[in-house]
Amino acid sequence: MKQRILLFMSFLTIGIFAFAQAPTTIKVSGNCGMCKKHIEKAAKDAGATNASWDKVTKLLTVSFDANKTNTDKIETAIAGAGYDTEHKEATTEAYKKLDECCQYDRKGKKQ
Repeated sequence: MKQRILLFMSFLTIGIFAFAQAPTTIKVSGNCGMCKKHIEKAAKDAGATNASWDKVTKLLTVSFDANKTNTDKIETAIAGAGYDTEHKEATTEAYKKLDECCQYDRKGKKQ
């Protein structure tokens, strides 16, 4: 009986951890390796436990504890660093602070 309870508790703990750390993808504009560094840092500063941005697909894959942060906070931090996301737009001021190589094409926006 103790083994069943222990097994059940183990599966429950693993399930809770997996739910809290489920990877999420967010579309983030950017160009280069410097962008990757800044985007991933902004995501981690906003509470992501893992962050990996792909410059080809423009997708940021993040894992985070849902009790500590959420995608809205992460996207807000990334926009604050100067990068547009699928739901948040960087201010022109934040965008202009990016290195020249990081200033991606902002569709419909005046640079």
